Amino acid sequence: MSFQNQPTEQLADVRHIKEMMERSSRFLSLSGFSGIAAGACALIGAWVADRLIFKAYYNSYTEAGYSNESFVNLRTNLILLAVVVFVAALGSAFYFTWSRTRREGTNLWNKTSRRLFWNVAIPIVAGGLFVLGMLWHNEWQFVAPASLFFYGLALINASKYTLTDIRFLGLSEVLVGFISMFWPGYALYFWAIGFGALHILYGAAMWYRHERKAV
Repeated sequence: MSFQNQPTEQLADVRHIKEMMERSSRFLSLSGFSGIAAGACALIGAWVADRLIFKAYYNSYTEAGYSNESFVNLRTNLILLAVVVFVAALGSAFYFTWSRTRREGTNLWNKTSRRLFWNVAIPIVAGGLFVLGMLWHNEWQFVAPASLFFYGLALINASKYTLTDIRFLGLSEVLVGFISMFWPGYALYFWAIGFGALHILYGAAMWYRHERKAV
């Protein structure tokens, strides 16, 4: 009987070694709820932005366009809203990922997660500076495509150090950003699709594939 069980035991040992190697080189504790929460924050932010734009349009838009004062106020409000949404999405993503690492008994901040952080942060910071440059020059048309492009590239870059599934989310963000370039008047809707709907779909899929059995 021991000889019959030996191949099964060896297979289990190989699977265990493989999992250990993956955990040493990849951060595998990203929570699906992080994506869902981030997507929900983005959708709420897109709705508030739509209300702000509608209000500014209704109150001050003329054939000559927005008045200087109303345009400055609208730009300031939208930038502040973007900061709030970003902080809320990042905070919720951190919380759910931290909760998962705590349940699994792993360390959130280790060598692998630090590499993941820097590979996400560098493209996002570069994209943020690029977007701020466009806003400085009052170039609004391609703010949404640029943010989607850089964010998608950050996810693709980070996929080397976490779940490979995140690469597909990154490619989807780049695709949505590319499409939105041709319909600049619907930028807010593409922004909601990219940062909102795709995140929720990705988060739900990740939870179903990697966390459902642990609940």
